[in-house]
Amino acid sequence: MSPRMKPLTLLMVSGLGVANVGCSAAPARGETSVARQKPDSTAQEPDWTAVERALGRRGQLQEGGLYRVGMPRTDLAVTVRGVPIRAALSLGSWIGFKSSGGGKVLVMGDLVLTESELNPVLSRLQQGGVGQTAVHKHLPDHSPPLWWTHVRAQGDPIAIAATMREALALTSTPGSAPAAPGSAETPFGIDTAAVRRALGREGRVTGGVYQVSAGRAETIRALGIDLAPAMGVGTVMSFQPTGNGRAVINGDFAMIATEVDSVLRALRENRIEVVELHNHLVDEEPRLYFVHFWAHDEAITLARGLRKALDRTNVR
Repeated sequence: MSPRMKPLTLLMVSGLGVANVGCSAAPARGETSVARQKPDSTAQEPDWTAVERALGRRGQLQEGGLYRVGMPRTDLAVTVRGVPIRAALSLGSWIGFKSSGGGKVLVMGDLVLTESELNPVLSRLQQGGVGQTAVHKHLPDHSPPLWWTHVRAQGDPIAIAATMREALALTSTPGSAPAAPGSAETPFGIDTAAVRRALGREGRVTGGVYQVSAGRAETIRALGIDLAPAMGVGTVMSFQPTGNGRAVINGDFAMIATEVDSVLRALRENRIEVVELHNHLVDEEPRLYFVHFWAHDEAITLARGLRKALDRTNVR
């Protein structure tokens, strides 16, 4: 992390308490809200249509009760070492809402922001009680420079959605659009069937990118709530074809502490670059570490290298 990140680091550390947006009760001094926010399984689900109106963007209700809104930064022309980056590879902003009981929600997300957008967005989020849990890079040598900003809040879904809407209005993020249809067998530059066999996992083609996900085998919890892999706590491996069977890869491995060294070794032994190692959350259990990676090579070679690293993690 560069020296200019230090003020942001101090900001994040000083403001990482969970935002109870729209709630009147606050934890007493010395308490955290983790043990006090038990979800009520009998509570009525939030009105997702009302959330959609407040946010001004459409989402999808996914397995596990997660209402997820994808916002790919298709407005940005980003390159890495001369390779134009598709939004589906690395530029996918998103927000996820999950009921935490009593009409409240836990909100998590990751916003892709330009340097000029970053601090105005941070200020507007903080004014509305939405906290940041990480600010960092996901790509090497990319132009223009971007910051991936992980956010979290807990409280009234309409109030949080309204805050997110106002913060996003300070960016050029396009409105929500449904993902382009695709299949794992769609011919688009690499042999996806061979990649699937090498990884031992099914993927899907979307936005010109072959995406493969792997959730952790153990349950990940934060604030007393079980987190789905789609809430940013799983491993993601994405392949963007560059011609002649080659591809660039980007994504991240979700690891516990005892896996970090072996995963990084496996990546480097297979000529896959380590971009960043960091946390995305602040109070998840078990504690997770994320390593972002990059490489440009034959797609099958890359898949085999990723499999070596994947086999050193506890995935489903």
